Amino acid sequence: MTAVAGNLLLIVAVRTDKRLHTSMYTFLSSLSFLDILYTSTVAPNMLSNFLSLKKSISFAGCVIQVYFFLVLGETECFLLALMAYDRYVAICNPLHYNMIMNTMVCVRMISMAWLTGCIIAFLDTYFTFRLTYCGPNTINHFFCDGPLLMELSCSDVTSVNILKLVDTTISLFLPLSLILMSYLRIIITITTIHLGKNKAFSTCVSHLIVVVICYGTAMFIYIRPENSVSRDVDKMVAVFYTMITPMLNPLIYSLRNKDVHRAMRKLVGAK
Repeated sequence: MTAVAGNLLLIVAVRTDKRLHTSMYTFLSSLSFLDILYTSTVAPNMLSNFLSLKKSISFAGCVIQVYFFLVLGETECFLLALMAYDRYVAICNPLHYNMIMNTMVCVRMISMAWLTGCIIAFLDTYFTFRLTYCGPNTINHFFCDGPLLMELSCSDVTSVNILKLVDTTISLFLPLSLILMSYLRIIITITTIHLGKNKAFSTCVSHLIVVVICYGTAMFIYIRPENSVSRDVDKMVAVFYTMITPMLNPLIYSLRNKDVHRAMRKLVGAK
């Protein structure tokens, strides 16, 4: 409830304050919308199972959960890369910023991020659920996750593992490379200016914090060697990136950004 309320408040604050109608806050609103869906994909079934003696999910429900979980996770990686590019243009090409990052360009970039996430997630989900599952169909987790499902399969998973490697490269390492290149150029530019260094970099701090949390947890879960940590540790990390991170994102952006902070205080009627 905190994650949904916080992100919804941030979206409404951005939409109602005309001073926040820029590409930077358009991306931020999209991230908040994504976080609402991200939490909603996992939390309802998890909370239902807390109150049930028989903790289960239907096969169709598992397919849907895996698909949307992948769509949202991969789209978030692309969206964070676009936000880094937006900061790069704002700091390194400030005179051309409004021309390069206009509203139509932002909408197209966000649409492409969602479309790419949907396509990659569809392929991943399709080939995962084409496998044969011989039982027992018991998942040691609080939601359906691709790697855990593959452990239940009695089919040859080599081709699926290759596909997942390609998917990971496209949805994780390519956006991360764009983020690193953007911030490298930002750092180089900031070192050459004499005034406004702190202000220029302060606009990037919140985004960097979210990037570190997002990519750090994703790499811990999906890039590390198998069986290097216990399932309990996996579940604790999963709680962090499915529940805690969507709850923290509005707080991180509102506390570090005076414009967002002012808009949210105005929305709730605080002086």
